[in-house]
Amino acid sequence: MENFARRKFLGKLALLGGMVGVGSARAAEAQAPTRQFVKRDASQASGYSQSVITQGGRIIWLAGHATDKDASGKSLAGDFEGQVRAVFAFIEDTLKKSGGKLSDMVTMTVFLTDPRNHKTFTNMRREILGDNFPASASIAISHLATPALLLEIQGVAVIA
Repeated sequence: MENFARRKFLGKLALLGGMVGVGSARAAEAQAPTRQFVKRDASQASGYSQSVITQGGRIIWLAGHATDKDASGKSLAGDFEGQVRAVFAFIEDTLKKSGGKLSDMVTMTVFLTDPRNHKTFTNMRREILGDNFPASASIAISHLATPALLLEIQGVAVIA
C-alpha cells in the first residue's frame, strides 16, 4: 500500500512538472522580442529609425565601443572607415557573447570627433546594418579618451 501511494504521489508530481514546463515554454514564446521600426523618409535615408518599439526579450546595455586597431592589432589611427568597421565588429562580438547580433540593436549613440565624417558614417551604417536601423543620435565632440579614436558607439539591444 505504501508503494502505491508513493507512485500515485510521484505520478501527480510528474504531471504537475509537465504542466509547469508547458507553461514555461509558452511564457518563453510570449517573451520572444518583437520590433516595430517607426520610419520617415529622411531618417531612412540617413540610416536610422525615428524609434524602435520592442516587446519582450532581454535588454543588453552596451558600453561605449571604440577601437583604433583592427582584429589583427594593426593600427587604424587616422583611418575613419577602418575604425567604423572595427567598432561594428567589436559591437557584433560583444552582442554575440551576450546571445545577440547586430540586428538586435534598437538604439545607438554615436560620438564623432569630426562632424565631417558624419556622411561617411551614415553610408557605412546603412551598408553594415541593412534596412531596419536602430534609433540613433550622432554627437560631435572635441575628442575621446584616447586621441587616436575617431568615433565611439554605445547602444541598447533587445534579444530573445
